[in-house]
Amino acid sequence: MKQGRHHPVTGAGLGLRRALLSPLTSVPEGQIDFMEVAPENWINVGGRLGKQFRAFTERYDFTCHGLSLSLGSPAPLDWQLLGNIKRFMAEHGIRAYSEHLSYCSDDAHLYDLLPIPFTADAVKYVAKRIRQIQDFLEQPLIIEHVSYYAAPQQEMTEAEFLHAVLEEADCLLLLDVNNIYVNSINHGYDADAFLAGIPGERIAYGHIAGHYVEAPDLRVDTHGTEVIDPVWQLLKKAYDQFGVFPTLLERDFNFPETRELLDEVSTVRKYQDSVDQRSDAGDAGRRHAGGHSGPALAVSDMPACDESS
Repeated sequence: MKQGRHHPVTGAGLGLRRALLSPLTSVPEGQIDFMEVAPENWINVGGRLGKQFRAFTERYDFTCHGLSLSLGSPAPLDWQLLGNIKRFMAEHGIRAYSEHLSYCSDDAHLYDLLPIPFTADAVKYVAKRIRQIQDFLEQPLIIEHVSYYAAPQQEMTEAEFLHAVLEEADCLLLLDVNNIYVNSINHGYDADAFLAGIPGERIAYGHIAGHYVEAPDLRVDTHGTEVIDPVWQLLKKAYDQFGVFPTLLERDFNFPETRELLDEVSTVRKYQDSVDQRSDAGDAGRRHAGGHSGPALAVSDMPACDESS
């Protein structure tokens, strides 16, 4: 898998939880390409756990996936937390930081990620905060569209809101195919149509996970079970539409045997490889069909490009 313009990592990843520290210590090379942690769970952690974590960050590429920045909160941004995250990322060489497009606090923190109203005012408010965060961190912020169970003050669709925030803030996207599937069931929209409207050029990486079936029309995004086939198929469609992007398996509890987790990570890689192989075959066919064209453009013949573009 080639590293794309906005892809901070490559391949198939697995979320690292404390319960997985020991089981994953002896995993052979090549089984996991990158890992992800919630920085709030690891900042200032020392001792035995800190040493174990350091061993993982020295072995794997990492991303951070925040839980409590509360992008849509009416309260001011938590600059102390952002400072801690910036130092934590530098200390461990962490390659990217993502957060949820939601809110979870005002005067105090809640233990849930709540949906931001899909309004034009909210787009401007959240985008301004994202731009401030990006300036402070000196790198793009990656935002994840969340699963949600109520949608107050809808002036636009979820897809329109997400697209507007990405454009206004000029940030990147963490594409979670399980969230798309869960929301499509809970809110009665077409998952394929939602996926088709995603601005693929902004995808930094992706998530896939399992969920709980509460009722035929209610799914709960738990990350506590295996990924089901419709979600795998949605991931395949995403690769077909946007090209392969790095994708991480989330599992937060009800951990199976390590082999089962690694099998799901291998399934991500299988879908990635199948798309890459088809792409390579198509490129080869096009080169063969164009075999009588003029000579290839040499590097010295190419116009200079702006590295910042």
